[in-house]
Amino acid sequence: MVRRARRQGGAVPALTLWAIARTVAAFLTTLLASCATEPPAPLSANALADAISRRPVVLLGEVHDSASQHAVRTEALRRFLTSGARPTLAFEQFDSDRQQDLDDARIEALSPGTGRVDHLIARAGASGWNWSFYRPYLQLAIDYDLPIVAANLSRADAMRAAQQGFGAVFDTQQQADHLLEQLPSWFVTEHQRAVDTGHCKLIPGSMLPALARAQIARDLTLAKAIRPHTGRGVVLLSGNGHVRNDIGVPYFLTAAERALTVTIGLLESDDIDAGAIAMHFDVVMLTPAQPRADPCDALRKRLPREAPSS
Repeated sequence: MVRRARRQGGAVPALTLWAIARTVAAFLTTLLASCATEPPAPLSANALADAISRRPVVLLGEVHDSASQHAVRTEALRRFLTSGARPTLAFEQFDSDRQQDLDDARIEALSPGTGRVDHLIARAGASGWNWSFYRPYLQLAIDYDLPIVAANLSRADAMRAAQQGFGAVFDTQQQADHLLEQLPSWFVTEHQRAVDTGHCKLIPGSMLPALARAQIARDLTLAKAIRPHTGRGVVLLSGNGHVRNDIGVPYFLTAAERALTVTIGLLESDDIDAGAIAMHFDVVMLTPAQPRADPCDALRKRLPREAPSS
């Protein structure tokens, strides 16, 4: 129990030991986020396997629809596992509230004739992802008998956090432990900026605080999901935004956990924001851009507009 410190004029509210550790970790993370530990380099399986092997906790970013990144990531992980490593694989693509379904599916998929990877995907209720990219990771987990962790906050809970606040998703103790009601203004502002940029600056300004809150809730959920596996070693497969040192999962790690962690950003070399965000990872590797239609065109057709002022 933490004793209340007293001073003339009244008591200073007590912080839990976790909250104190969290404050120190946030300070250290901010310092680490000031620059990447090494300059960006072209992505290769050998270089990525080397980066993955540096720390037991690996936050491995991606551009979700980059076929070339997924191919190299899969091969790098294969080489890492061939060397004898046996980490947990944690997936943004599975919601944390489906962990039991995922565990059950793994047992059920042992029966003859069952397509094991497809059964895992179907049983865990995952949707909205291009599974041709993620099946190889699941196959590696099966082939090497690795634990599979459903790490993400569900869409429904993310919406609750956005609309009702953190209290709709996290209990009072969790909110206090992670200082969710005392997040620094720079942290919140940078989240809003990242959400705005990620949506082609088409989001009405009135929506940004709620969407940023949902993203923060996802990052905390991802951090909580990998925490029990730091002793064994864990690789989190997630989008680049979630693994940023300054505002992503590392923000919610303790200083001791952060010392065990390497953050790897896989960026597209012609992304106009690549240079600006490269400094927010320990390791940055670059790939050519995936050919794709302009995603901003689709967003323009479906996003609401800011109401005109009267």
